[in-house]
Amino acid sequence: MMRKISSKLIFILSITIWGSSIVFAQSKSAPPVPEWSEHAIWYQIFPERFRDGDKTNEPTAKRISAPVGWKITPWTSDWYQRADWEQRVGPRFYNFVNDRRYGGDLQGVLDELDYLKKLGINAIYFNPVQDAVSLHKYDASYYHHIDRFFGPDPQGDAQMMKNEDSSDPDKWVWTSADKMFLKVIKEAHKRGIKVIIDGVFNHTGTDFWAFRDLKKNQQKSKFKDWYEVTSFDNPATPDTNEFDYKGWWGYKSLPVWKKENGTIVAPVRKIIFADTRRWMDPNGDGDPSDGIDGWRLDVAEEIGHHFWDQWHALVRKINPNAFTSAEIWNRNAIHYINSKEFTAVMNYRFTRAVSNFFITQNYSASQLDTSLSNIRADYPWKVNLAMMNLMDSHDTERLASQIVNADHAFKEKSKAYQGYDVWAPDLRERKIQKLIALFQFTYVGSPMIYYGDEAGMWGADDPGDRKPMIWPDMTYETEINEPFSRNRPRDSVYFHQDLFNWYQKLARIRSNHEVFNTGQFKTIYTNNEQKVFAFARYNNKGKLAFVIINRGDRPASLTISSNLLGRRTRSLTDQLKEKKIKVTKRSFKVDLPPLMASILAN
Repeated sequence: MMRKISSKLIFILSITIWGSSIVFAQSKSAPPVPEWSEHAIWYQIFPERFRDGDKTNEPTAKRISAPVGWKITPWTSDWYQRADWEQRVGPRFYNFVNDRRYGGDLQGVLDELDYLKKLGINAIYFNPVQDAVSLHKYDASYYHHIDRFFGPDPQGDAQMMKNEDSSDPDKWVWTSADKMFLKVIKEAHKRGIKVIIDGVFNHTGTDFWAFRDLKKNQQKSKFKDWYEVTSFDNPATPDTNEFDYKGWWGYKSLPVWKKENGTIVAPVRKIIFADTRRWMDPNGDGDPSDGIDGWRLDVAEEIGHHFWDQWHALVRKINPNAFTSAEIWNRNAIHYINSKEFTAVMNYRFTRAVSNFFITQNYSASQLDTSLSNIRADYPWKVNLAMMNLMDSHDTERLASQIVNADHAFKEKSKAYQGYDVWAPDLRERKIQKLIALFQFTYVGSPMIYYGDEAGMWGADDPGDRKPMIWPDMTYETEINEPFSRNRPRDSVYFHQDLFNWYQKLARIRSNHEVFNTGQFKTIYTNNEQKVFAFARYNNKGKLAFVIINRGDRPASLTISSNLLGRRTRSLTDQLKEKKIKVTKRSFKVDLPPLMASILAN
């Protein structure tokens, strides 16, 4: 890996700037962008790996059909070290890793809400919390129940779920895990933190209550028209089971709901809409303050506009200030945004643009500017302000590892078995991470932190991006193993306090300066050779901030002149160093070391 720093070069620049039975009203008349979402600082939690707050509710081998000898994996163990039971499963790390459980639960979230508040976030996105067999929970067993092992009484909850009539929303019960999740919402709201959850409405798991009945009773099941069944079992052939169905992208563990005329069939919609009401207004009193504040919608493109129109009408009827974000990775998102269905999307287009400039350096500064400008042009301005600007997630390699593997484009051969390096970043690579975070927090849109990025976590694409969270009160084993026995450094695993302090400072700067939440955007300078990118955020109230980024490996000295500066402006405040920068005749000078930035505000 190259770690050479180029020789010093100072340069001076002068810049002058300027169809169903269940029908609701269409969602297009509803305001799509709640004001709070423009001010959001998001934190994504993968519940099974965030914090084990209750040692009495650990997942069981029976529930996940685990291999012989299976045990809960110690939270602080070396990620690539194989336990005895794992070695018996097979020779490859990937033979067993998805059978691991670490025991993260809702008590762990409750215990760390103050940590999140201290960090400076004000909005949580939870990966699926609904009851499911897998570690990721995208294979729901129930939409209307929280996972039994996330709550305090798994056995009791399992019995309650077994005894209820899941097909009748009027007979749904509240399990201990359900009630604990409502407590999480309540405690988060007390701290000024909004909560959204994953809505996985395209498919379920094979353990879903309706699918279990379908598999057992075949054509006699009252749910026989709910799924995309391609063939039923023929009783005349007892030695052969012809039952088959469509699985999401061919994965039979994820049976897909049946769709007609651009929407999910009516009886399934009834269940989904009841689930939506349950979590948005739990006590059904018309006041949504005790419920979630919105949804992140999984594989949104695969369901259909007609469904989303009806569903959003319901969502905004329950809570006009609800936020909905679609998982759409490409430009197809504009069709859903411009039809005023989703509030915003997970902004993976932003991710790629930022990666291409800051990490792989496939983009010049001007190409970054063009790419970001094109993205902004595709959406209304208020939608741009609400975009979830992420750099990593449960579906990607972690940000720190993207930087370590700068020769790989984002999501390109990002698995460990594809030659992706799995070790920790060095000091220079951490500087790049800090620079990217600074850009996230000052650019147009809402910054999003994937759990643990602020703590120093690294990892290849799934499953390496789903390690247990690093906490300051725990002592972790040194990471020395590698899944394919390649040479690697010995990496100490510890809570990265300096990185946490950096994210905390950025959150404070963003929260203290309205222009970073709702201000206009103006590119003021790009230099392709020196990799300098500078922009301004401002509003009509006279508030103004300049962000100057030196991605290059050489120092930069810039003199900036801008008509955005008032005639009487005598100084700007450096938000990172807390010192004054002199302004003379609408001009100021900035000196930037390599891989550094300045945030200057009036």
